[in-house]
Amino acid sequence: MLGGSWAAALAGDWPQWRGPEGTGRSAETGFPILWHQERNVRWKCPLPGPGASTPAVWRDAVLVTAHTEDDRLLLLRVDKSSGQIVWQREVGRGTAPRNGPRRSPQKFHRFYSPASPSPVTDGRVVVAHYGNGDLAAYDLDGQRLWKRNLQDDLGPYTIWYGHANSPVITGDLVISVCMQDSLADLGGPVVESYLVAHDLATGQVRWKTTRRTQATAEQCDAYTTPLLCRLHGHSQLVVMGANQLDAYDPLSGRQLWWLPGLVGGRTVPSPVVWGDLVIATRGLRGAMLAVRPRPEGELSHRDVVWTYDEGSPDACSPVVWNDLLFTITDDGIARCFDAAGGHLRWKQRLKGQYKASPVAADGRVFFLNIDGLCTVVSAAPRFDKLAENALNDTTLASPALSDGLILIRGYQALYCIGK
Repeated sequence: MLGGSWAAALAGDWPQWRGPEGTGRSAETGFPILWHQERNVRWKCPLPGPGASTPAVWRDAVLVTAHTEDDRLLLLRVDKSSGQIVWQREVGRGTAPRNGPRRSPQKFHRFYSPASPSPVTDGRVVVAHYGNGDLAAYDLDGQRLWKRNLQDDLGPYTIWYGHANSPVITGDLVISVCMQDSLADLGGPVVESYLVAHDLATGQVRWKTTRRTQATAEQCDAYTTPLLCRLHGHSQLVVMGANQLDAYDPLSGRQLWWLPGLVGGRTVPSPVVWGDLVIATRGLRGAMLAVRPRPEGELSHRDVVWTYDEGSPDACSPVVWNDLLFTITDDGIARCFDAAGGHLRWKQRLKGQYKASPVAADGRVFFLNIDGLCTVVSAAPRFDKLAENALNDTTLASPALSDGLILIRGYQALYCIGK
């Protein structure tokens, strides 16, 4: 399953964080734009614990992770039609450890949960990852296929605010990325950031690549998910973080091209692709930029097509619809850009604070804030607010779109919105 092609999954599948292409878009139509607690909520499934992971959807299976008060790390399958829990599995126990070779104990953001990484499936296998390093594969009947722990295998995490990168599947591989404090400036042993591919059927390591950058301390940290896409006619794994944008061959882990020197800070928004442009955000609300990468080697400022530095997201990834790019800042400033040139089309403050990334479908963009309020706007070059919809829950996870349904994962419950 590769980003850049919706053919791998049928219409209605949302197999990973940000959907079939990993870009937050759905090719479907018929999604509702109006709902509240008593209207267009098909079902509400109470969950055994909170989390910030987006559900993965394959046919009638909705797969979601949770972290309970007694530190159980769970994977659940929910029936998409009825909202009933089909099975629930305890993948492991424990929080993200706070010991290890760090400059200070992990701080953990107040919204962080070990159930922040989103599950991923190819319709046969579902892989769940957690902030304590557990990485486990199950079939869709709930039978465990294998389990590893990346901290046990590759060393303790040194990322400051808790590991949260989601895995991706391509062919018979599941690929994970870890971008963390190198501790290089402290004069002791240097901690690696890396990409690692496991065999989807067995869990055996197929390749591992050290990710080298010029970042130090917190600037090494990134919470982004790799983007599988096609550029220059080839499959590529695009990664943003640690002041660098680069790409890798997903089959071998070989680095293809890289753009260093994107100094900002720790990075949360993941990149998107529009045509032959890769659009990424520097960390800590640094400039957003569009890059036209060459097939191989180190890139330079000549490969940057446009930049925008008058307000960019700190946590939320952008989404593209047709030739328009939409973003939202943590404090609710929504913007629409021309994707080709980076020209601002409109800017508007929406209600609330935001951590979930916007999604787009059927000519509309859905912005979900942390208090369950979703603002729906037209995916148009002029601002056109269509609706505001409220659920009484804390909502940090990005929505999933499937078969005309909007699936929203709250702290208390999983909600299915449909006409």
